[in-house]
Amino acid sequence: MDLIPVPRVAVFDEDGRRYAFGPEPVLAAGPGTEGVARLLRRELGAATGWSLPAAGPGAAGDVRLRLDPECGQQRGPESYGITVDATGVELTGASAAGLFRGFQTLRQLMGADAYRKAPLPGRVWSLPHGRIADGPRFGWRGLMLDVARHFMPKDGVLRYIDLIAAHKLNVLHLHLTDDQGWRIEIKRYPKLTEVGAWRARSRWGHRASPLWNETPQGGFYTQDDIREIVAYAAERHVRVVPEIDVPGHSQAAIAAYPELGNTDVVDTSALGVWDDWGITENVLAPTEAVVRFYEGVFEELLELFPAEVSPFVHVGGDECPKEQWRNSPTAQARIAELGVDGEDGLQSWFIRHFDGWLAERGRRLIGWDEILEGGLADGAAVSSWRGYAGGIAAAEAGHDVVMCPEQQVYLDHRQAGGEDEPMPIGYVRTLEDVYRFEPVPPKMSEAAAARVLGAQANVWTEVMEDRGRVDYQTFPRLAAFAEVVWSWQPESTERDYADFEARMAGHYRRLDALGVDYRPPGGPLPWQRRPGVLGRPIDGEPPIA
Repeated sequence: MDLIPVPRVAVFDEDGRRYAFGPEPVLAAGPGTEGVARLLRRELGAATGWSLPAAGPGAAGDVRLRLDPECGQQRGPESYGITVDATGVELTGASAAGLFRGFQTLRQLMGADAYRKAPLPGRVWSLPHGRIADGPRFGWRGLMLDVARHFMPKDGVLRYIDLIAAHKLNVLHLHLTDDQGWRIEIKRYPKLTEVGAWRARSRWGHRASPLWNETPQGGFYTQDDIREIVAYAAERHVRVVPEIDVPGHSQAAIAAYPELGNTDVVDTSALGVWDDWGITENVLAPTEAVVRFYEGVFEELLELFPAEVSPFVHVGGDECPKEQWRNSPTAQARIAELGVDGEDGLQSWFIRHFDGWLAERGRRLIGWDEILEGGLADGAAVSSWRGYAGGIAAAEAGHDVVMCPEQQVYLDHRQAGGEDEPMPIGYVRTLEDVYRFEPVPPKMSEAAAARVLGAQANVWTEVMEDRGRVDYQTFPRLAAFAEVVWSWQPESTERDYADFEARMAGHYRRLDALGVDYRPPGGPLPWQRRPGVLGRPIDGEPPIA
C-alpha cells in the first residue's frame, strides 16, 4: 500500500479479499466521535456521493468509529487503529485527534479519488481486508507559513490546513508580521493594517535582482478571519501558532506608528513598509511605551488564539541588528538603567519580559534561536533555525526545542540544481534530502533529546508570489517531511528511500486530486519556471551544525 506517512503496523490479507461498499453505506459513530463523523460525512461524502446515515439501534454499520483510550498507552494520544474485514471498517482512536489521523489513513486506502470534491460516475468503492496500528513519533509536526512577505488570502490558509492535516501534521505556525507587512487586525491600533499591511512594490527575485514588481502588495486577516482559521484548524486537530516579531523585523509596524522606532537616530516618520528582502536596520525602540504597545497587541492576539488550541505564542526574536541601539542615547540609557549586558542584553530583556507576561496568562513563549543571546528566559522554547547548535544548547540547558534547521527543512531552498528551477534559493534540498532529515542529532544526550518536541518545515515567501509558487516549493517535499516526523524511522542513512519513492507514485495522484501544483519528479513545468529572475543558489552540501 502506498501509505504516507508509513504506519507502524500495516498487515493486509494475502488472498486479496476486499470489503465492497454498497450504494448507501451507514455510519456508526460512538460517543466522543461526533466531530470526526461530521468531517467524514462532509469530506468523504463529497468524493463518494454517500450521505452516510447513522446506523440504527443494534446495526453494526459499514463504517464504525470508536474511541479507545487504552490504545494510546503504547502509542500516544494521537494513535489509531483500522480494521477492515467482511463486516466493514472499524476505526478506533486513543482520542478524537487519533481518530482524525486514522480517518486520513482511511482516505488514502480508498484511493486518490477519495480526495475529490464530487463523485466520479461509475466509481465503485472497496477496501482491502487488513489491520493498521499507528501513532506518531513526535508531538510537534509543523509547517511554518510566511504570510507576511507575500500575503496568502484566508481561503489559501484554510486550504493549507487541509493539506497539512491530510499529511498528519498538527501545527500551523503563521508568520504574521515582518518588515514587509502586518497581516492581523488589531482594533486598538488600526494603522497596523491600514498602513502596515500594504507596500508599494516588491523586489522580483532575490534581493540582488535588479527587477521590481511595481504592483502594490498586501492584505490582512480580520479578527473574524482569524477566529475562522483557528476554529477550522481546531476541528482538524491542528494547533495554530501565531508569530508577532519583536524587537527586529518590525518596519511595517514602525511605518504605521513611527514612535515605535528609534526616533533619536532615524527619521522614522519617513519610513514606509519595506519593499525589499533581507534584514533592515529599523528595529523597535527599547522603551516602556513600546512594550506597553505590544502588550496591547498580544492582549488582542490571545483573545483570538485560545490557550486550549494555541498554547504557544511565537515572538520571533531573530535577526535584530543592534546598530541603531548602539547609536541611540535612549537605548544606551536603557541598558544602564536595566543593568543588562549591552545590546544583546537589551534584546534578551525584550524576550524575558514577554516570556513572563505570556506565562502569567497561561501561555508559553517560543522564539527563533537568537533568543539564546543574552540569556534565555526560563520558560521559553526555541525554534532552532540556524542549524542544530541552538537547539542542542537550549535542550541541554533544559528548554524545549522545535528543530527546523535552515540547511535541512527550509522549503524555500531549491529542489534541484538545474537552470530551470524558479528563483533558486540556497542549497539543493531534494525530496530524498528531506526524507533523510533527522530531528534529533546523535550528539544530543538522552535527556536533551527528550526535550525535542518535534520539528517543522519552514516556507518563507520572499520569492513565492502566489499560491502556485508556494505549492511548488512545499510539495512533494512536505510529504517526505511528514513521514520523518510521524513515522518511526531507522538512522538517516538506512532509510529505504526507494520504498518511499515507490509509494510517492500513488501519492502524486492524491496531490493531483487535491489540486496541488507540486514540482513534478522530472522538473518544473514550463509555467512553473521564472527565466531570467535572479535567485541566491549556494553550491555544495549544507553544513550539519
